[in-house]
Amino acid sequence: MLKRLFDIFISLIGLICLLPFFLLIMILISIDSRGGVFYLQTRVGINNKDFRLFKFRTMHVNADKKGLLTVGGRDLRITRIGYYLRKYKLDELPQLLNVFFGTMSLVGPRPEVRKYVDLYTIEQAKILEVKPGITDYASLEYFDENELLAKSQEPEKTYIEEIMPAKLKLNAKYIEELGLLTDIRIILKTLKRIIGT
Repeated sequence: MLKRLFDIFISLIGLICLLPFFLLIMILISIDSRGGVFYLQTRVGINNKDFRLFKFRTMHVNADKKGLLTVGGRDLRITRIGYYLRKYKLDELPQLLNVFFGTMSLVGPRPEVRKYVDLYTIEQAKILEVKPGITDYASLEYFDENELLAKSQEPEKTYIEEIMPAKLKLNAKYIEELGLLTDIRIILKTLKRIIGT
């Protein structure tokens, strides 16, 4: 209950304070390429239920049909403004709407697409017992995930066999340490990491 109240309060304050910034980003996206300013993707949330995740659009329209993984910051599917939005994680800001409406939390395991969730073992699937979040231990550890995948000859294989299992272990660590103080520490570390980028 306290976690939910914290999520509502912070997300509402964030949405109000960032509104002018949101409008600027929306204008830049519209000028830079054709298509809507938001990108909605189906992800798997708590209790293995699908939900729609909000992001600012950083790719050309229908680019996700060429693959779900983004490989390197200079992936040709990414727009010019999209590169910078991704670099500074600004494309994730609309997820404050998900937090406010209750489909996500500020901190929690990053929600995955169904394709990869279907590969989880019974043990790994336990992370679906908690609400997904905007940031977590795995987000901090794999802050430059796209660049790691860019170095791989088989990005999807590397993700499935190496990165995803490691991230799931970090998700399990978060669940073991679940608490408001843990969330605050992760939020502060995330902000520090973004500012230092």
